[in-house]
Amino acid sequence: MTAHIVWGVLATDAGLRAVLGRVPDRRALQLDGHALRRDPASAVLVLVAAAGQAAQVMVLSGLSPAEATRLQGVEMALGASVSFEIGDITGQRAVSGEAGEEAPGLALALIDEMLRWEDEADWTALSKRRRALAVVASSRLRAAASAPTDLRRRAVPGDVTVASLRHPYGQFFALEERDTGWRQFAGQMGKPMTRAVFVSGDAVTVLPYDPVRGRVLLIEQFRAGPQARGDPQPWSLEAIAGRIDAGETPDQAARREAVEEAGLTLHDLRFVARYYPSPGAVSEYLYSYVALTDLPDGSAGVFGLEHEAEDIRGHLISVERLMDLVRSGEIENAPLILTALWLEREHKRLR
Repeated sequence: MTAHIVWGVLATDAGLRAVLGRVPDRRALQLDGHALRRDPASAVLVLVAAAGQAAQVMVLSGLSPAEATRLQGVEMALGASVSFEIGDITGQRAVSGEAGEEAPGLALALIDEMLRWEDEADWTALSKRRRALAVVASSRLRAAASAPTDLRRRAVPGDVTVASLRHPYGQFFALEERDTGWRQFAGQMGKPMTRAVFVSGDAVTVLPYDPVRGRVLLIEQFRAGPQARGDPQPWSLEAIAGRIDAGETPDQAARREAVEEAGLTLHDLRFVARYYPSPGAVSEYLYSYVALTDLPDGSAGVFGLEHEAEDIRGHLISVERLMDLVRSGEIENAPLILTALWLEREHKRLR
């Protein structure tokens, strides 16, 4: 008989309700010769062949054709699509991954993110964007954490309404059009207004600083934003930076990016700030750090991941030279300016 087999978050009440709106009949099944592994791109569990191991899964029954189609679409987008004949197990999709526990909150957030696109993109297209969607999903989880509201308005349910949501574009980044209404300071609800938001996941920046030699390491790379603006000098001096992958913490992402972009292994991170660089139209949220590290002569080179078309050159300069570049305008990106001003204030103490 044909069975619909699920595992991980899709085998839980919360996961099934998110996809189907109900919990269908199910029974436990042990699959010998298989194991569950965590997909590093999405942080969800995938099923792989594994001699001598056994995977605990659930068999669903009583699904309507529409429910089965929707569940299969979500599984495809998650990279967890599989079809079995009980007694003759075939068709498993072997997805490479790391052994580990699934983060249910992140997996549910990823499913929710995918379902936002259900009416505008097919599941095959969403499966190709799995990593980008997982980054956005994990960013939404961090955004849901409580934030200080000592001076600004403390929002309560009903203060913001979204009448409709559209996705005109979605690749590595996405564009959302929202018809949003919000409570006015006079107390009444304002009429919905269309707002376009450039959606990208949370990111980190980290500036390596050698307190003994009094120098920092900057990176330089071509940037599409200045070029599109018409800037004749589209190479930008920056701190090391990158997206926070699904399942990563900001400090873990900072250390990973330092290896990829500058060949540096960082340990002592000092937190600078977290912030929206352009909240009027961009969802991006940054975590900025300074890293105390050893920067001897020759530690600046050319780095970057070839499959991401990265071509990154390092520069070793003094803190004084760093501030000269800020004042002259040659450094013109907000995260590095903010971090440089923090370091100018703190570098004597860090020494």
